[in-house]
Amino acid sequence: MGKVILITGASRGIGLQLVKTVIEEDDECIVYGVARTEAGLQSLQREYGADKFVYRVFDITDRSRMEALVEEIRQKHGKLDGIVANAGMLEPVKSISQSNSEHDIKQWERLFDVNFFSIVSLVALCLPLLKSSPFVGNIVFVSSGASVKPYNGWSAYGCSKAALNHFAMDIASEEPSDKVRAVCIAPGVVDTQMQKDIRETLGPQGMTPKALERFTQLYKTSSLLDPKVPAAVLAQLVLKGIPDSLNGQYLRYNDERLGPVQG
Repeated sequence: MGKVILITGASRGIGLQLVKTVIEEDDECIVYGVARTEAGLQSLQREYGADKFVYRVFDITDRSRMEALVEEIRQKHGKLDGIVANAGMLEPVKSISQSNSEHDIKQWERLFDVNFFSIVSLVALCLPLLKSSPFVGNIVFVSSGASVKPYNGWSAYGCSKAALNHFAMDIASEEPSDKVRAVCIAPGVVDTQMQKDIRETLGPQGMTPKALERFTQLYKTSSLLDPKVPAAVLAQLVLKGIPDSLNGQYLRYNDERLGPVQG
């Protein structure tokens, strides 16, 4: 039986490219993709077939839908070999001093539900299946450079990704490394819809002009990464396995310690 991989946020950007890379790297694997929008998922299934790519459309904070999907995987395959938790959101983008209303706090709560609490729930649900893998069960979290340094207006996002980094350490501490491993990867500044939103709406509304300039210059100079770049790293980790030396670690996509993984 081929490997069974679950990818969230699979309908666009890094997630969509990751599905392609995983299937093309391992033609025996089956990928389950989850996202809130269907169009990208449909295109992937048309390209690779329903025997290679299975998708479900729902918000990852919907625990009952996620429970149903995990149970479906259990019944059909009896195992799960890897997860890439890629789904996430950036809003709200605003300074802490501006986050002083009940609505602002609700926005923080929504972001944490998507970027952190839904992932805690997903991992807890999937641990028994990951431990049933004949390989090591690999959990790859898509983190961010904002988890380790401040970006103007990104306090909610950065805090949620910092929590994710710590969660990876906790998994590595609690679970035997010959059964389950976890790692956080910052994918770099990638040419995705999120970057477009930063340049056109979120940044002008919630960032200082100086902070926003970095992102606009990366775009103007064609310096944004192609999604294929981080997708290749994520695919290698979830398919070939997280080295024990990297278990629980936070790394950038181009960290030299990933050299053997990147090939």
